[in-house]
Amino acid sequence: MNRIIARTHEIETLERKYRSGKSELVIVYGRRRIGKTFLVNNVFSDRFTFTFVGARKQKQEKQLQRFAMQLKLFSNSPYAPALNSWEEAFIELRTLIERKPSDERKVIFFDEMPWIDTPKSSFVEALEYFWNAWAAQRNDIMLIACGSATSWMVNKLVKNQGGLHNRITEQIYLRPFRLGECEEYLHENGCMWDRYTILQCHMAMGGVPYYMNLLNPEQSLAQNIDRLFFAKNAPMREEFEELFNALFNQADKYITVVRALTGSREGLLRSEIMEKTKMSGGSLTKIMENLERCDFIETYARYKSSVRNTLYRINDPYTLFYFKFLHNKNTKDEHWWTNNMHSHSVESWQGFSFETICMIHLEQIKRKLGISGISTTTSSWRKLGNDEDKGTQIDLVIDRADRIINLCEMKFSEGPYTITKDYEYKLRNRMTIFREETKTNKSLVTTLVTTYGVLRGIHSGIVQSEVVMDDLF
Repeated sequence: MNRIIARTHEIETLERKYRSGKSELVIVYGRRRIGKTFLVNNVFSDRFTFTFVGARKQKQEKQLQRFAMQLKLFSNSPYAPALNSWEEAFIELRTLIERKPSDERKVIFFDEMPWIDTPKSSFVEALEYFWNAWAAQRNDIMLIACGSATSWMVNKLVKNQGGLHNRITEQIYLRPFRLGECEEYLHENGCMWDRYTILQCHMAMGGVPYYMNLLNPEQSLAQNIDRLFFAKNAPMREEFEELFNALFNQADKYITVVRALTGSREGLLRSEIMEKTKMSGGSLTKIMENLERCDFIETYARYKSSVRNTLYRINDPYTLFYFKFLHNKNTKDEHWWTNNMHSHSVESWQGFSFETICMIHLEQIKRKLGISGISTTTSSWRKLGNDEDKGTQIDLVIDRADRIINLCEMKFSEGPYTITKDYEYKLRNRMTIFREETKTNKSLVTTLVTTYGVLRGIHSGIVQSEVVMDDLF
């Protein structure tokens, strides 16, 4: 088995289900390029009884032909059966399995299952009957269903109200790598970069293993970004469109919602999304749910506010990068990143992206603050301005059960962050406004999350606790 980075729990789960002594129906899902197939193939490499990969945008007839060829391969038969329906396909699969030794664990792997379920194919119904009428009655079957279309996996399998209702025995969701996992992956693959460089890499690629696999260890990060995103025929230039079209039906609607969200650092209320996208009702609810399931967005509460004031914000650094520098951009400069990496545009993006990465690493922030074992709620807060008052906002509010509230600011910089006289005043004023507006009597602590910490000076005393880049790893 190839070494698999950062998936220890998932490997242990698959092996435990393999050894369970009863039939198991396991689903493995997560967005495209995240490593689902790599995980399953490497864990079970030489233990498969049967495997089949669905083909995107292929008709049922073609899917069945390919299924028949897999039956021929795994049965060592000179002939492929003629299949006219998925019911017949599962009957043949059952025949293949019954020929195997009774004391042998039978591992069946359906990869990209959502693509198998073509219109009017009755694939899910055939799968339900295969499992309920036969496989579940045995104790030697392990069926693994895998797919990138997370909405299909959840709606058709996890939330199935038909024959598969409550039949899933294990769900494994693969999320993008966090910073520490990115560091392990990159170093394993020869990119011996420091943490500041890895942080910037995460800002562009969002911790997706496949994207990081495209990096050339002999080039700098800037050279890699130019080659992957800005050069002629750059492999990542069209990736976003392909990603959304593979994940979602009517991908253009999903892209419209995401584009609206990338324009707001704090996030948007549902009402604001409706106004910007001209979408509403159940269709918008479905889009938001599916985007959240795939780690593109996250719901975020406002401090002491109603559910109606829930914020939606981008949760994927790669999406932010794409919309900032690639979407509807026609630059012909193949070295655009190298030539502009110190521009105001890039600096603005770095601040926004660093905030996003901090939100993804809330557990690491709480661990650094020593409050992992304390009950907390996290939210944002803002006071709207008027003609006399510009208003104010707080990126992250951590309300703790020990009657302390951390008011957190995220600041990206190339070195230790300097607290100026004006910024000290802003932080003190913000704390006063927060107390007055919320009527809280809890202790307030100003916390800065930065790359290299706060530079000590006459104005730095306002910062009572710090989290630095290394803590996020």
